[in-house]
Amino acid sequence: MNESCLEFKNPIQDAISRVRFAPQSNNLLISSWDPCLRLYDVDCSQLRLEAPSEAALLDCCFQEEYVAFSAASDGSITRYDLHSGISNKIGNHDDIATCVEYSTETRQVITAGFDKRIIAWDIFGAKPLVYLRKLDAEVESMSLSGYELIMAVGSSVDIYDLRNSDKCVQSNKFCMDVPIRCVSSIPYLKGYAVGSVDGRVKLEISYPSSSNNMGYMFRCHPRSRDGRNHLVPVNAVAFNPFISGAFVTGDNVGYVTAWDAKSRRRLFELPGCANSIASLTYNNEGQILAVASSHTYQEATEIENPPQIIVHKLDESHLGSVPDGSSSRK
Repeated sequence: MNESCLEFKNPIQDAISRVRFAPQSNNLLISSWDPCLRLYDVDCSQLRLEAPSEAALLDCCFQEEYVAFSAASDGSITRYDLHSGISNKIGNHDDIATCVEYSTETRQVITAGFDKRIIAWDIFGAKPLVYLRKLDAEVESMSLSGYELIMAVGSSVDIYDLRNSDKCVQSNKFCMDVPIRCVSSIPYLKGYAVGSVDGRVKLEISYPSSSNNMGYMFRCHPRSRDGRNHLVPVNAVAFNPFISGAFVTGDNVGYVTAWDAKSRRRLFELPGCANSIASLTYNNEGQILAVASSHTYQEATEIENPPQIIVHKLDESHLGSVPDGSSSRK
C-alpha cells in the first residue's frame, strides 16, 4: 500500500470536519473549523481552491464535479463554484448547521442542524426553501442514498423517503440506548452502517434479489490494542463504492480498520494516526482512501496534534481481500 500525507502551503489550522472525493475525479473536498473550504487535487498534489468562511465549517458535499455546499456553525448553508471560487449563501438554519447532502434525484440540498430541523433547499426552483420536518432531537449524522435519507438521532436511526417526507419510514433503536456517532448509507444497496460512542458498529443490509436481509452488530477494536479496553467512539464509516460489502471504520484514538460485511471478518488495519479519525472517504473507483486525522471536539481528553489528511492508494493485496465476484459494478 502506498500512502502519503497531503501538504499545504498554509496548513489547516483547526479541526477537519469532513473530507469527500469528487464524483468523477480524485479532487478532495475538505471542510474545517479554521474556517475554510478547500479543494485538493490528489493526483497532482496541488491545492485547487481555498475559500475562507465567516464561521467554522462542520460539513461539506458535492453537487457535481465543480459545485459544492457547506454547513457552518453560524447556521449558514453556502454554495461554491469550484472553478471560479465564487460562493453564495442559499439560506440559514436557526442554530448551528451540522449536516449537508445533495440529492441528485430531487435536485435539492438536504441539511440538518441544532435547531432540530431537516430542510430541503430547492436551488433551482422559485421557492428556495422546502421545510421537511421538525425533530425531537438534534441530528448527529446524516447520509443519503437515492431517495433514502438516513439520520442518526440520539440512539436511533431514522429513515425518510424524500418523495414523501411527511413521516419516518423506519426507526431503529440502537442497543441499550447507546448514542450513535456516525451513519453511512451503502451506495449500491439498501442499507447502512452506524458507529456508536462505545466502539460498536451495526449493519443493516437489504438484498433486492433475496429475502435474506442481513443485520448484526460487532465490537470495532483494532488488533494492536486490547479489545476489552477499547471502548472508544467510532467516528466515521465509509463503504467502498466498487467492492460490495467492503467498508472501513475510524475511531477516536486514530485507528482505521477495513471489514467485509458478508464474511463478517476484518480485512486489514492501517497504522494508527496521531489524532482521532474525523472523516473517511473513498474515491469513485474505490482504489484510494482518504483519512482525515484530527481532533473532533467530541471528547474532553482528545489529543490535539496538528490535523493531517493521509491518502492511501490500495494495492491488489487490499482490493483483493474480499472474495471474488463481489464487485458492486455489473
